[in-house]
Amino acid sequence: MLQNFKAVTLSYKKAPLDIRELIALDEISCKQFLQNLKDFIQASDLLVLSTCNRTEVYYTSDSDASAEIVKLLGITKGIAHITQYLDYFTIINSHADAVQHLFEVAMGLDAQVVGDIQISNQVKQAYQWSADNGTAGPFLHRLLHTIFFTNKRVVQETSFRDGAASTSYAAIELVEELTADIPEPKILVVGIGEIGADVCRNLKESAAFQHVTISNRTETKAQLLADECQLQVLPFEDIVSGLKEADVIISSIATHSPFFTSEMIKRLNVLSYKFFIDLAVPRSIEADVENIPGVLVYNIDTIQNKATKALEQRLAAIPKVQEIIAESIEQFNDWSKEMMVSPTIHKLKNALETIRQEEMARHLKKLSPEESKRVDEITKSMMQKIIKLPVLQLKAACKRGEAETLIDVLNDLFDLEKQPDEQAS
Repeated sequence: MLQNFKAVTLSYKKAPLDIRELIALDEISCKQFLQNLKDFIQASDLLVLSTCNRTEVYYTSDSDASAEIVKLLGITKGIAHITQYLDYFTIINSHADAVQHLFEVAMGLDAQVVGDIQISNQVKQAYQWSADNGTAGPFLHRLLHTIFFTNKRVVQETSFRDGAASTSYAAIELVEELTADIPEPKILVVGIGEIGADVCRNLKESAAFQHVTISNRTETKAQLLADECQLQVLPFEDIVSGLKEADVIISSIATHSPFFTSEMIKRLNVLSYKFFIDLAVPRSIEADVENIPGVLVYNIDTIQNKATKALEQRLAAIPKVQEIIAESIEQFNDWSKEMMVSPTIHKLKNALETIRQEEMARHLKKLSPEESKRVDEITKSMMQKIIKLPVLQLKAACKRGEAETLIDVLNDLFDLEKQPDEQAS
């Protein structure tokens, strides 16, 4: 089944956020889903990847198991009629397309934020779960290690991962710059629409920020996000006390007029520095706030200019990234083709070893222990030299796409169909 790698994917390209949220799997659900797949479908090399932008299953099987996979996903998530969401899924049954897709996902080419560095770590985590569960066979092991090596090349040889290429990423990058000299900075995120939620998820991924609090008019919504990201919730009516404590305030409040006014901020009696980052349109922080001593304000234009420059740099690097991926896939395909002839090589070794053992058995009684040992060494060496050329020819035929003919010839010459499939000891 080495040429039967497939994928089932639901991503931001076809599914809106509410559908992605419905289908998304947390770590516990991912592991349970992986186990369900292992128990109930005839497939190997199982990999389950679930992020805020995609939920995907990769597998190796002779048949299309996509329908069963989607049903099992519904069972895992407790969605009774998951088939109503089938149009949001993409089924990839072409081996080459599934391999290409996983490469592009892992590199960040297929990400909503081009070059997203988080996706590489998420793929590594998904692979670890597969390895731990025993669902990663030789094919998947080799494929993922090839992908990880490719990722290193992309980082080292291109500018594809440089800079922050989205508003939320750029905001985090700015916070890192502003708080570089502040030990254990306190961050307050006010308003958790889509961009505010993205900021929280990105803050969660950064080891630099351990004191992050979120506040929202609808506290239940804030609590759900806080549970997801393991953050603290500040009741919206206590926002002033939160402002006094915070070093950085990130606001994405949807409002027709500024929520944070000069009068409000003056009452904080800022003694050192407070950094306000306004991600809302219209602005949620009054323009005059930046005239208050100790208060610095950064608006959406500052952030987006930073993101735009990084995005342009990443887009320019895409052709080089695609070239590196193509080279890696070609090398991986060479290995895959060699794996196709591996059973024939093992059978040929078995056949020759059987002949050697039979002939040895006929003459051993006439030989001394020392002579027997010497004959054993000589015949083993002869066998290795005899088999060397057919093995090299088989591997060369793989690269030319002509292995089947040579396999048929060897099968006929040595009657290999009678040999067991397992490797000779």
